[in-house]
Amino acid sequence: MDDAIPASAVAPMPNNLEAFWMPFTANRQFKKNPRLFVDAEGMYYKTIEGREVLDGTAGLWCVNCGHKAPRIVKAIQEQAAGLDYSPPFQMGHPRAFDLAARLAAMLPGDLDHVFFTNSGSESVDTALKIALAYHNVTGNGTRTRLIGREKGYHGVGFGGISVGGMVMNRKFFGSLLTGVDHLPHTHNLEHNAYSRGQPEWGAHLADELERIVALHDASTIAAVIVEPFAGSAGVILPPKGYLQRLREICDKHGILLVFDEVITGFGRLGASFATEYFGVLPDIITTAKGLTSGAVPMGAVFVRKHIYDAFMKGPEEAIELFHGYTYSAHPLACAAAHAALDTYQEDGLFERAAAMAPYWEDAIHSLKGEPHVIDLRNLGLVGAIELEPIPGKPVKRAFDVFLNCYEHGAMIRTTGDILALTPPLIIEKTHIDRLIETIRSALRAVD
Repeated sequence: MDDAIPASAVAPMPNNLEAFWMPFTANRQFKKNPRLFVDAEGMYYKTIEGREVLDGTAGLWCVNCGHKAPRIVKAIQEQAAGLDYSPPFQMGHPRAFDLAARLAAMLPGDLDHVFFTNSGSESVDTALKIALAYHNVTGNGTRTRLIGREKGYHGVGFGGISVGGMVMNRKFFGSLLTGVDHLPHTHNLEHNAYSRGQPEWGAHLADELERIVALHDASTIAAVIVEPFAGSAGVILPPKGYLQRLREICDKHGILLVFDEVITGFGRLGASFATEYFGVLPDIITTAKGLTSGAVPMGAVFVRKHIYDAFMKGPEEAIELFHGYTYSAHPLACAAAHAALDTYQEDGLFERAAAMAPYWEDAIHSLKGEPHVIDLRNLGLVGAIELEPIPGKPVKRAFDVFLNCYEHGAMIRTTGDILALTPPLIIEKTHIDRLIETIRSALRAVD
């Protein structure tokens, strides 16, 4: 794909930056020295000043097909000129049903029903509601407890932050949902620093679920939700055997297992989904981001056949699940998703990501020994560089590296004192080299 962004006049600076309360942003710092994009194509953004910036994060873990992917652009334009909106309650449109069938065919086992949402946060809250409702309709209404994991990120709805385990996402918002417990995280530098791929140590941490079951009793637990790897916490990878052990314990106690694949879905690991990559079949999967390659907001929740069938009882004219969104299966989103799936398939992007993963791994680990680096992690086309924090100034060192990289033409993401990398799946070796060398120079430049 041609990465060149067409030449155009430099865009004007907005007259007023104050009205927009930016999400997950240091608003005061940003508005003193704003970083504004006005165009993008392939692997590059274009800034308001006219500079090109290499995208090392697929936007926000989502632009897997690269920016301005031709099939997606065309599909959105054509759809907007036709059916602009169709109500999803008691009505439908063909693209939605075609998309659901197409997605179900991508998934292993009997994950064959799809509920559409508009974001990863909505997908998570939908999955949690389905899990609770499933136990109610199957006569197990005492199963109301939800189990998340420390350092987990499951969006920003009240359900998601309740089962999530990132302290700053939780601490300001009261008691959240009741009846929630958390597994321990698997982040351990003493045992796992500089692992290539999945670490060897830590599968036993899944056995903490048995302790939680013993504390609360299985008859009270509805579901366990985990990211296959913890993305927003800093690319914390599952130890070998960990996810398999969670599946075994959930099966033993009749607990639903939910994989949050908002990040891992659609090729990030070189497979369609993490369930395929790890060979572990959950009961529910949440997705978003790569579903439309970020072009139109959309999410989806996949459920196994027995879960869907449990609701299909009673009078045929009765609503089976009292849940949904005005924009579920929005026509523009469906068009973008179909085009994204076409791009993944016809350009072989999942296979391409798998083939590029070894080069990516070596590039990430070439940073060992650089200033401030205390760990390097990788899997598929995702990577993390963990930095030693500045005493008394957490996050500052990583943020300084982020700013330095941006000024030198590369965008990375920070979470705490960790640099996270998740490039578009179209990335070439030359892009990887440029990205890593920009980070290397930044590490040497900051205090």
